[in-house]
Amino acid sequence: MDPIQSLIKDLADKHGRTKESLLPIMQGVVERESYLSERSMVEIAREIDIPASDVYGTATFYSFLETQPTGKYIIRVCKTITCAMKGKTQVLFAIQDMLKIKLGETTPDKRFTLLETNCLGWCHKAPAMLVNDEVFTELTPEKVREILSDYMKSGLNNQNYQ
Repeated sequence: MDPIQSLIKDLADKHGRTKESLLPIMQGVVERESYLSERSMVEIAREIDIPASDVYGTATFYSFLETQPTGKYIIRVCKTITCAMKGKTQVLFAIQDMLKIKLGETTPDKRFTLLETNCLGWCHKAPAMLVNDEVFTELTPEKVREILSDYMKSGLNNQNYQ
């Protein structure tokens, strides 16, 4: 049994082999592999005995289940009207300029992927973004450059931006 099959079997043992266990299994694969490859989706379908199209449909419906390889740091900028009204576009331009990538792209060194996402639930402190699972709010182009500089230098964040 190869590593993907073993991972999926372990996740199915933990969460079950019903359609209700699909999402937790997929999340477990993303947590470990950083995305759902075509092969992993087929293996999940086989393991819990559902059509591969159901797995793919679920994977592409949810914005936090990536189906393409991503960078070590996934930057998700909120794309709601509230964030847009509070300067999200300028923040996005600052990120693109600093990382030299566009939305949906990953830096050549595979460190950063830039995405937009639906509401992050921080409208009262817009604009907001996530870097992996860490929330940053009340963003400005300057603040974003500071945050990303820290990630570029050390790969760590000291959480002094909230």
